[in-house]
Amino acid sequence: MRGTSKVAITLSIFAVAARLILIDQPYVDRWSWRQSDVAAIARNFEQNGFHFAYPQIDWAGNAPGYVGTEFPILPFVAAICYKFTGVHEWIGRAQAVFFFAASLPFFFLFVREIFGETAATWATFFYSFAPLNVFAGRSFMPDMPSLSLALIGLYFFFRWIESFAKAFFFASAILISLSILVKLPSILIGAPLAYVAVAAVCDRRLTPGKFGDHRTPLQWLALFGIIALLPSAVWYWHAHQIAEKFYPNHFFGAGGIRVENLSWYWRIVRLTGISSFTPVLSILATLGLFAAPRGKYTRIFHCWLAAMVLFIIVVGYGNRHQWYQLPLVPIAAAFAGAACAFIGSKIPSRIAVITFSILLASSFLVLACLYVQPLYRSSSAELRDAGLELKKLTAPDALIIAADNGDPTIFYYAERRGWHFLEKDGIYQGDPSDNRQLIVDFEELRGRGATHLTFTTNTFWWLEYYPEFTRHLTESATLLRATPQFRIYGLTGTRR
Repeated sequence: MRGTSKVAITLSIFAVAARLILIDQPYVDRWSWRQSDVAAIARNFEQNGFHFAYPQIDWAGNAPGYVGTEFPILPFVAAICYKFTGVHEWIGRAQAVFFFAASLPFFFLFVREIFGETAATWATFFYSFAPLNVFAGRSFMPDMPSLSLALIGLYFFFRWIESFAKAFFFASAILISLSILVKLPSILIGAPLAYVAVAAVCDRRLTPGKFGDHRTPLQWLALFGIIALLPSAVWYWHAHQIAEKFYPNHFFGAGGIRVENLSWYWRIVRLTGISSFTPVLSILATLGLFAAPRGKYTRIFHCWLAAMVLFIIVVGYGNRHQWYQLPLVPIAAAFAGAACAFIGSKIPSRIAVITFSILLASSFLVLACLYVQPLYRSSSAELRDAGLELKKLTAPDALIIAADNGDPTIFYYAERRGWHFLEKDGIYQGDPSDNRQLIVDFEELRGRGATHLTFTTNTFWWLEYYPEFTRHLTESATLLRATPQFRIYGLTGTRR
């Protein structure tokens, strides 16, 4: 086994180990609300029957709560595991770890084909420990599995283009199809796929004798497109129908396509370049963007980057969520790897190269640890505590009004259904504008059968800032529990 391969394997072991830290952490971290939704879908599969095509959330009140989502294979697999192990957070998180680990050897091999062994080793290092990738790689969300499937599919597509082995063709098409099913924005992997196909065709036309009779038949590329895209078209059409038919008429990711102002994009650039990547990775990736070697396929990451930049611009509002920039990590890692190989080739002394490598790796790891830690910190502990208390206090058919800033963590840990407060068609509507809006929304939900109302530290201020609503609440509810983290009221005169 070559030295670079041994280094890559060692890096992979440490990378997986890093993602096992706090693997059983409750869903109270920085991305709690997205994970709580996925976890609720998994629990509802397990409790209400394994109706794969009808994923359910908890914040639709007394309605079934069917929503349009990505292909729900992750919560479905978790629900199956729950039958044997019980409900545990590590089951959902472990799926992301598994897919991340599966992507590592293919990412290394792919970058090695494009930029060489030294670049591939460095790229694997950066890909493994970039803060955004570390955190996404242990979160119960579809983003890491989708990216991993796309990377493996891209590698197999590259192998098929080079060898025309049908096994590589079908493996790539199926994996790309699953990637898009699991997360629709993964369709952007089509940009590097198209680049590889076009580059291969152009190369063969320029040097026809070099490849003999090997060509890239257009009918095979058409078949690839059908296999990769048709299942997603069918599923997302079905998901749209579900969202149209059932309250709260919600399709995950809807509304994200919106171009924003320049300050919005500058915030994304700063967040990505500093805390998602670290300045070390960002600087090296920028250098690699220009210093990467030239060759038949060496512009593949430029093509993928261009597609991602266009996506971030067009889906400006959707990219307020940090995980939408996750596909930039392998792109940046590949460019940074190319930059390190370029710099290493310019240093004549082996001792100097080793010293440079140690200093570079150490500085990156220190910054990665610094920037990833805030993502682990609890941002929803009070929501979980309130949910667990509601589970003790209330009957299984209780309906909860939660002043939760739109985070469904309360509902997940309470194992109760209910509504966000304020809400419109089940969707959180933000802070109230006045007393009247609060009272009207409260009475409407009470009329729909709400039995309890809860506030947490994030919304305690409502009770002080809106005195008319507070007086109305005193007349309509009884305070059941009050702690520094939450307050739970039992509603009187509720019409069920």
